[in-house]
Amino acid sequence: MKKAVFVTGATVGSGLASAERFAKEGYDVFIQSRDAARAQEAAESVAEKYGVFAKGYGIVPGNEKDVEDVFADIDSLGRIVKTVVLNAANMGFGDDPVRGMPFFEVSVEEFADVFNTNLVWNFTIVRAAARRMKDNGGGAIVFIGSNTAYRAIPNRSAYCASKGGINSMSKAFAIDLGQYGIRSNVVLPGTIKTARWVQMGNKQIVNGTLTPIGDISDFEDIANAAWFLGSDESKNITGAEIMVDGGMTAQLYPLALNEYKRKAMAYDDMNNNQ
Repeated sequence: MKKAVFVTGATVGSGLASAERFAKEGYDVFIQSRDAARAQEAAESVAEKYGVFAKGYGIVPGNEKDVEDVFADIDSLGRIVKTVVLNAANMGFGDDPVRGMPFFEVSVEEFADVFNTNLVWNFTIVRAAARRMKDNGGGAIVFIGSNTAYRAIPNRSAYCASKGGINSMSKAFAIDLGQYGIRSNVVLPGTIKTARWVQMGNKQIVNGTLTPIGDISDFEDIANAAWFLGSDESKNITGAEIMVDGGMTAQLYPLALNEYKRKAMAYDDMNNNQ
């Protein structure tokens, strides 16, 4: 049986880049999306580009039987899922990415839905995969989390809390599943150069000017970290987190604030002297 990777939310962005990174190393690839047609299209693209077997699945969060059916289908294809990359997420900003979910306005149902997707549904996928891993020499679980688990952002309390929950859940999995040779770790991205981020142009809130390294993440940066944690390159690492955010979380405040402050002081001095 040939080893494979299962990647959620893998039709675009970091998810697709992660699928391609494993394919580059010879893994067969299974791609999940809410949209079955898009998932299969992405899978066919990966298969053609890297010469591996790939298949897409359309699964909507919330139905455990759908997940079990997908993994049963993978079994029937003679593949062993050695790595699961959990990239899909409810971003927790409701209908407006700029406005987010204001604390006094967000409904309990909306708040709970973020947790149901980012925690409960991920648990469902991990359990289905882990049942196979424990009978086939172990495997690796890789969550794509967020540095907002440690540095909160406005009007995204459900998202930040759920990402913190992922960190804790991953550690719990590391303990519960380690005896079966199954490792669990988390990649913590900061801002990524998504299409939405590019479209924001000069309205971007975070870009390279605010990070110590002078840049934010490309999709490949996240994919490379997922590959490291999901492969034998990290065979003695479990219950850990890798921050991939250009140093954003490491700093107390961005150095660029010093320049902004100097400009503000110079502006005030100019006005006071008029």
